[in-house]
Amino acid sequence: MIAGFDYGSSNCAIGVLNSTSSSGIELLPLYGDQRFLPSTLYALSRELICEAVAKQIENPVLRERYMTERANQLRMAAASRREHDIQSGEQTLFVGEAAIENYIDLPEEGYFIKSPKSFLGVSGLRAEHLAFFEDIVSAMMCEIKKAAERNLDDKIRHTVIGRPVNFQGTGGEDSNRQASEILHRAAARAGFESVELLYEPLAAGINFESDLTDNKTVLVVDVGGGTTDCSVVRMGPDHRVKAERKDDFLGHSGSRVGGNDLDINLAYKGLMPVFGLGGQLKSGRPLPTQPYWNAVSVNDIPAQTEFNSMQNIELMEQLQRDAQEPHKLGRLLQLQEHKQNYQLVRSAEQTKIKLSDQAEYDVDLGYIDKDLTQRIGTELYEQAVERPVSKIVDLMSEALTQAQCQPDLIYVTGGTAKSPVVREAIARKLGDIPVVDGDHFGSVTAGLTQWAEKIYR
Repeated sequence: MIAGFDYGSSNCAIGVLNSTSSSGIELLPLYGDQRFLPSTLYALSRELICEAVAKQIENPVLRERYMTERANQLRMAAASRREHDIQSGEQTLFVGEAAIENYIDLPEEGYFIKSPKSFLGVSGLRAEHLAFFEDIVSAMMCEIKKAAERNLDDKIRHTVIGRPVNFQGTGGEDSNRQASEILHRAAARAGFESVELLYEPLAAGINFESDLTDNKTVLVVDVGGGTTDCSVVRMGPDHRVKAERKDDFLGHSGSRVGGNDLDINLAYKGLMPVFGLGGQLKSGRPLPTQPYWNAVSVNDIPAQTEFNSMQNIELMEQLQRDAQEPHKLGRLLQLQEHKQNYQLVRSAEQTKIKLSDQAEYDVDLGYIDKDLTQRIGTELYEQAVERPVSKIVDLMSEALTQAQCQPDLIYVTGGTAKSPVVREAIARKLGDIPVVDGDHFGSVTAGLTQWAEKIYR
């Protein structure tokens, strides 16, 4: 069986060819009836992630090699089982909605990660950290592939996986190579026999191109959860028949900026004030801002390490003693102790969605403090996300500069592209050029599936 696999920063999806579908592409249910699975993972302990991968690898050669490479981690997993009294048949790893549900129920226990794809390509990580993120990706791919195959009642053997133009804003091709190798190894462990990677904006464009009756130069703007990719592509009847599309790819840009950054900036500007941001010490001096930024920077490993360090905890305790409003610093300490910062950023994400069609929203923060709410309006939201939105616009300009031409139309896709703030920024930059909306969540998966069918048949 052949499939397209969108391993996204916000959601994951798998598509297959289905002649009975109106589009010819079927996105497979991965959790109940849901075809988009949040890119999240929760394990009863981080050591058990490696063990979960080892159990899923079906290829005996790959499995033996993996168990040799991860021998020390597997011993730690066995020790963790004994320490937490986890029985052999007990489920220890969850992905998607199940991961979120377990995290919200017990945030201070277990290991939770959102958008692990955002960490791929990070520079300066030690070998053991790279191996750990590779295990996270492998575990997720194993679970998602298994869920898709249950609905298909067939094995998926060949796939095309989407990748951003650039996994990180820094690191260049070394970062891209590191991330691509992790995706290939993870896919092999999940049981895919053939794996190709395709730029996500090109995948979105391939899906859109199938309906074009004339040749066009198209600026594809794919604003996802963790990355934004922009590509200028020649499309249409004369181009879609080609097996090699390199010459049609006129310009591209990409960086690690997307919906997650909007959520983080909104959490910082809109929600951190209830934890003391903007407040003062008894001396009249302002409270330092770095602990607050580190608290919400859930896609930044060094920031999270610093926020959870003993040095930072001691700093926050001292600030609580010296603050004019010590109860607010008490909330920040509770946030750290109970690992609720992911939940806080999720509240910001839900606020962003609500503000797409209403002027104000009261954010329920009862999980921090009983009856605590914070009202956020569109004006504050626009101010909060101004910086990441500006970066998205700059990426569009970079792609057009490379292409040295103006597009006939703009094709926008990705969940974050639905945001009115992002749409208004695109309109201000490119004026009267027509803007066409794709399936904001499914166009990349559909394009990956079409390309997979083309190269594997």
